[in-house]
Amino acid sequence: MAVIENRPFAEIKVGDTATLSRTVTHEDILAYAALSGDNNPIHVDDEFARETLFHKIVAHGNWGAMLISALIGTRLPGPGSVFLSQALAFHRPIVPGDTLTVSVTVRTKAEAGRKVELDCRIVNQAGETVIDGTAQVAAPRKKIAREAKVLPAVRLGAPADEPLRS
Repeated sequence: MAVIENRPFAEIKVGDTATLSRTVTHEDILAYAALSGDNNPIHVDDEFARETLFHKIVAHGNWGAMLISALIGTRLPGPGSVFLSQALAFHRPIVPGDTLTVSVTVRTKAEAGRKVELDCRIVNQAGETVIDGTAQVAAPRKKIAREAKVLPAVRLGAPADEPLRS
């Protein structure tokens, strides 16, 4: 049984850090496109993507931001934390096969609202910064430790009948 556990505001110290690693797949990009409705051909069409600045399919920038959210929501501060704001800069593309290391480090704490400001950074396997920025969250007051829910598998199937329309 896996347990998911937070760090309540009182236990968090400036300089605390948490990390996770993930290798992006083409299926990850397609799943994100399906869930978000963002079928920009730079993310889903090999032929189109070859003619772009990056010459290949790239992940949605917010796919990386999603990893930051996962790290904050599961490790630091963890369960019970609430996003207040986020500001990110996107420096390099994320492509299938990239192994990303995501980190958040506590920059500041403020008692009012139990606010924690985090430096956020994603680097690729070459050590290059892909995304960086800050996030501000409200940290939970109490300790939370719960059995981690097993998430459903995401399987890609036949294309949807119609593209996203405005």
